[in-house]
This record gives sequence, C-alpha cells and structure tokens, in this order.
Amino acid sequence: MAERILVRAPNWTGDVVMATPGFRALRAARPGAHLAVHVPPALAPLLHGAPWFDEVVPLRSAGRGVAALLREARALRPRRFDLGLCLPDSFSSALLMRCAGVRRVVGHARQGRRALLHVAVTPPAGWVPREQHVLDVIAAAGAAPRGTHLELFVTDDEEQHAETALRRQGVRREDALALLAPGASYGPSKLWPAAAFAQVGDGLARAGARIGLVGAPREAPLLQRVAAAMRAPAAVLAGPLDLGALKAVMRRARVLVCNDAGARHVAVAFGVPVVTLLGPTSLAKTSWNLERVRVLSAEVGCRPCYHRVCPTDHRCMTRLEPARVLAAALPALTGSAREFCGEESPGVPPDPAAPEDPAAVRHLPRPASA
Repeated sequence: MAERILVRAPNWTGDVVMATPGFRALRAARPGAHLAVHVPPALAPLLHGAPWFDEVVPLRSAGRGVAALLREARALRPRRFDLGLCLPDSFSSALLMRCAGVRRVVGHARQGRRALLHVAVTPPAGWVPREQHVLDVIAAAGAAPRGTHLELFVTDDEEQHAETALRRQGVRREDALALLAPGASYGPSKLWPAAAFAQVGDGLARAGARIGLVGAPREAPLLQRVAAAMRAPAAVLAGPLDLGALKAVMRRARVLVCNDAGARHVAVAFGVPVVTLLGPTSLAKTSWNLERVRVLSAEVGCRPCYHRVCPTDHRCMTRLEPARVLAAALPALTGSAREFCGEESPGVPPDPAAPEDPAAVRHLPRPASA
C-alpha cells in the first residue's frame, strides 16, 4: 500500500504560495505516495491544478475550540495517514493531527507543542523566509529542495471563469492589464491610502493600461472607493472571482501594484512584475523570490513596528508618494522585463532578522529604503 501523507497547509494566501517549493520537493521525494493537503476552504483554489497532491481536503469544521477540533479529527481519522507535515506553528494544528491518528507528525517545535511531534524540527533563532520555514519541515521528512521558486497553476475552468468576469467588465484579452490590490487582511496599518492607489491607476491608464482592482469579497467597499477616486474607468473584480479565477486574472497582468499582502505572492508565482508597498512589516519572512519585485518603503524611524492599527499618523504609508510608485510600475507596462528589473531590483535589502516577539521589532534599526 502506498504511504499516505497529510500536509496541513498554512492559513494565509501568501503563506500557501510561499509553501509551494516545499510541496514540489515533497512530491519529488515521494512519487508513489498518496499526498493530501489540508487547507482552509477559501484557500483551496490556490492549489487546484497543482501536480503535487492527489487530493485537496478543505477544513470541514467551522469555528474554533475543542469541539471543532474533535469534529475535524473524526473526519480525518478514517483516512489513516502515515505521516503528517504540520506547516502552521500552532499548538492546535499539531494536536489535530494527533487526534486524527496520524502515525508520525513532523513540525517546528514552537508554541509548546514539542511533545505532540514525533519529529520536532528545531526552529531558527530569528525569523526566516517562509519558503525556508516550510523546506525545513519537508527536509525533516527526507525531501531535498527542488528549487525555491514559487509556482501556481490554472485550470481550464478557472481560466474560463476569469475570462467571463473580465469580459463583463469590458476587459479584452488584448488589453494591457494593470492590477491594483489595495487591501490587506493583516490590518489597516498595511493599507496605502485609496486616493494614492487611484492616482497610480490613473497614471497607468494614461500610459495605455486597462486597470483592474482585485481583492477579497470583503474588500469590495475599498475597491469601490479606489474606483470612485479614479478618473479612468476601472474593472472592480472583488466578489465575482474566487482565488482560482484570480490566479487566471493575475497570470495575464502586465504589472501588479499592491500592499505587502497575498496578491504579491500570487503574482510572483506567475512571473508578473510587482510593486509592493512595505509599511509596518519587515521583509525578514518574505525576502526570497524578489527578482521581479520592487519593494518601496518610506524612510521613517518607527518601521517595522508590526502594529495592525497605527497608533500615530501612519507615516510609513502616507509618506510613500504616488509619483514614486507610478515611476516604479511604468517600466513593467511600457518597457521590457530587463528595464523593470533594473537598478532597484530586487527591491530593498532584507530587513534585519526579526525577534520572536513582534512588539520588539520596533527597536530594530530601520532598513534601507528602496
């Protein structure tokens, strides 16, 4: 009988995408195994079409707490998994695997869960790129890296869904599509002002782009504010698209301008040039795969602070000038990839390794600005 392996995926869009080098390595090391990935339902479309998994298993139980965990475990137990790779660092994710009867559980020894792990991976002293975080767990299961590049796939159904949604918004396949992603689930401290996004959208439109606004359904009001502030028409694509169709839209874009959020990593997986606006957070966890990313930050002494809501005047974002962001994005629209990946590529140097306590990050030296 083939070995049965369960991979508990991360809980955020960007983290799932940054886990793809680990998924690729695992499949290469276990070509005959039955691989299942356990993932929050909203994120499952990210992995549709990928060749690494035999099945995508959405998390079934709504809510948190012991009762929800036990319901999830009961649903998994009949599958009789031999090996579980626990990518989130939470205590509950490891406990779930043990309650589900997974025979051998591998994960980082964090959150007081060492006793739940059959193979406890020693965590690094500081933060490491998310790709490395996953590869360390995969390596503990005997899988060697197969590159560190990000990778996603698009199914025919996802492509058709995206095409239909774009056509309804008046976007043609031959249009030079520039995408703006003004949202971020982390919190308002990551958000560049809607009016600033609108100025960049109008600048790209003057250069010949057709503007699309993308985000999660709950971000639709924010996207509408950006669209309302623009002079040029913009296709608002929050709501009509799930993450599967969003992959297809992202794949055809010329450039993406976004906050430091999941959309950045989806675009990178398809080789789309990205301009990312970095405010309260550090690049310590996302310093790989920046070859086609320009990271812009303001020269303020209080960043990175990791506050979800800014306690002062949000200067790390408000001092990023739209003209500077537009200048960074235009080469991807009007020039060659080489021009886009010029002097500023691959963005700012990695920030200093952040300590485990996010509140202490504010005391680190300020990283250089792009």
